[in-house]
Amino acid sequence: MGLENYKPIIVMVGCQFIYAGVTLSGREALLQDFSSRVFVVYRQTTAFLLIAPFAYFSRRGTKRCEAMNWKSFCLIALLSLIGVTINQNVYFEGLYLASSSAASALSNLVPAITFTIAYFLRLEKVNLENVRSWAKIMGTVLCVSGAVLMALLKGPKLLNLEFLPTNSIFLQMVAQHDTWIIGCLFLLASAFCWSLWLILQVHVTACYPDHLSLTAWMCLIAAVQSAILTFIIEPDLDTWKLTSPFQLYCCFYAGLASAVTFFAQAWCIARRGPLFSAMFNPLCTVIVTIFACIFMHEELYAGSLSGGLAVIIGLYMVLWGKAKDHEEMKEEETMKQQNNINGENENASTTVDLEQPLLSEK
Repeated sequence: MGLENYKPIIVMVGCQFIYAGVTLSGREALLQDFSSRVFVVYRQTTAFLLIAPFAYFSRRGTKRCEAMNWKSFCLIALLSLIGVTINQNVYFEGLYLASSSAASALSNLVPAITFTIAYFLRLEKVNLENVRSWAKIMGTVLCVSGAVLMALLKGPKLLNLEFLPTNSIFLQMVAQHDTWIIGCLFLLASAFCWSLWLILQVHVTACYPDHLSLTAWMCLIAAVQSAILTFIIEPDLDTWKLTSPFQLYCCFYAGLASAVTFFAQAWCIARRGPLFSAMFNPLCTVIVTIFACIFMHEELYAGSLSGGLAVIIGLYMVLWGKAKDHEEMKEEETMKQQNNINGENENASTTVDLEQPLLSEK
């Protein structure tokens, strides 16, 4: 029984290691002059080939099969464009220009951005007299401030120092700072697209509730969209060539990671809820930062470290507020159910008392 309670925790920790592997291996492949757009096409194609058989056989033999109509197809195409095609293309471009540590840290902005968009769309309620609402507001501000700090203020190096002449260090810092800012802007755009995708997914699943089939369709449509985008931006066919076995491994591993983490997260969310799954995102940042500094010799800056810590602290403040909201909603639902049951029992007892005689017959 004890191990059963720890299974969701073990699964989510494993998912964060898989995500960290995608970030680290993806950056290493991009540094080998591998096109980020081609990488997205190969990743989504691999994910579709792995998910499609499960989606097909899960629907086979069942009486309830959701029909695909034009409205559902257009909504899925829109989801694929925002949540996969644009999101992953700008993410891997930012991963190449910035660093794997910055990419994993800025991805923690997704809950805060989602909360902000949901508030303006009146999907999230805020009560300034409530501690939970203040926690969500302050957490959002802290997340955004940490992201800006990571993008604009790198600070002194903490690890992997290189002893170069003074003029070389100055020129290198100027060149790296330009690509760093552009890369962080791409990563921020990716977080915004992912947040918008989460909100739009609520309406799409209402029209097409088969999640496994929906994922397969999204991977297929995103692969086609990314291929068209690649042909427009990079018409040279040589960009599609895999120049090393490591690039082939990265494409297969990234596609496999998408398929595995989908099933794992769906299993955990069904048992512990989506908030439980989101709470493990900062662990990926820690894993990526440690392994990137040790094995890939990435440079660690004071500004990046402080900004990443601010993002993680702000994220947990938002998640704490959401957890308290969820607990309050569950308590209200429990109270309503108890009141309904008590009302039904009172009505039933009253009916029985009226139908039965006052004195039992002997």
